[in-house]
Amino acid sequence: MGAGFLFAFIIFNKTFNLQNPLTNSPAYINQGAIAWFSNLRVIALFSVIVLHTASPLLMNFKTTSLADWFAADIYNALTRFAVPVFVMITGALLLRRDYDLADFLKKRFTRVLWPFLIWSLVYVAYSWYDEELPFYGDFGQDALSVLHQLRNGAYYHLWYVYMLVGLYLVVPVIGKFVRNSNEKELRYFLLVWFIVILFSQPWLNSYWPQIDVKYFSGYIGYLVLGYYLANADLNGRAPGSGLLIFYFLCLTAIITGTYLITNNTKNISTVLYEPLGPFAILYAAGIFLLARVTVFKLPQGLVKLRDLISNLSLGIYLCHAVILNRLDDFGLSSKFGNPYYSIPLTALVCLILSFGVIYILSKIPFAGKYIAG
Repeated sequence: MGAGFLFAFIIFNKTFNLQNPLTNSPAYINQGAIAWFSNLRVIALFSVIVLHTASPLLMNFKTTSLADWFAADIYNALTRFAVPVFVMITGALLLRRDYDLADFLKKRFTRVLWPFLIWSLVYVAYSWYDEELPFYGDFGQDALSVLHQLRNGAYYHLWYVYMLVGLYLVVPVIGKFVRNSNEKELRYFLLVWFIVILFSQPWLNSYWPQIDVKYFSGYIGYLVLGYYLANADLNGRAPGSGLLIFYFLCLTAIITGTYLITNNTKNISTVLYEPLGPFAILYAAGIFLLARVTVFKLPQGLVKLRDLISNLSLGIYLCHAVILNRLDDFGLSSKFGNPYYSIPLTALVCLILSFGVIYILSKIPFAGKYIAG
């Protein structure tokens, strides 16, 4: 239950006094401070690629050496904040404003659905090429196969887009709640959400009474948490030491816990990695706040590159899986050397190539934005 006490510290610590509306927050008034969202988005994007580079090695617990497997365990734990942080950034940026409903849905879905549809078809074609998906040569059967892939996800990383679309549907509603709620009400929502997540874990779910709490479940909590932490008035001081404690406690728990469970059961366990888990919530909250209070003094050229990558992050995310697979075909993966350096090196090359592909596609007249995101 220690995780619950840590989360209670985050949302009830007296240094976190909510400012309302969010646009009055110093974090938004200071143009230099706005950059922390771009910093965080690029870090989260690279972390996703690192995670996907390390995951195949992680799954080979029975066939790889313990030293190599432990490297994958560490990198997986280090990067599991990425998707929660993406959702928290969405909450921080979108929940602060009131929208015309039709305009919001049109803008959001146009930005996401066209690139998603195009890249889904790319992954269907790639799966046919790679013989992961049967190609029947019959228009009717192949069309049904494509529709099935579009319904369930054409590739492993596209689940995120399905989740994001669901969140966009609720943003206009939950936004009115957070903007009209006082600090106590937001903390209440977050605390109940965390308790529900905590008791949904395998080691605690048998103790939960038959109370229907689905309204406090899922990624919607990350939307509110992102809004809350971005809007928190830190009273002129950054809780750096407390954040580092959160960081190392959660990271250590995820790494060692995953190893102990996996070693004990002789089967890989990702229960501590799950984004909707207590440790992931704490970890993501700590990273989010660290990014907010940390000032990066970057050369102007790197600032422009960072902003460009940040703006193209959706397209890079959609594209990176096929690049990662092709790199593996050429021998560049976690297996080409010591995984402690081969994993981040492979991920960095993948990020660079994915950015290059999406940047070029974004320059296509008229159609670029529908492909690159």
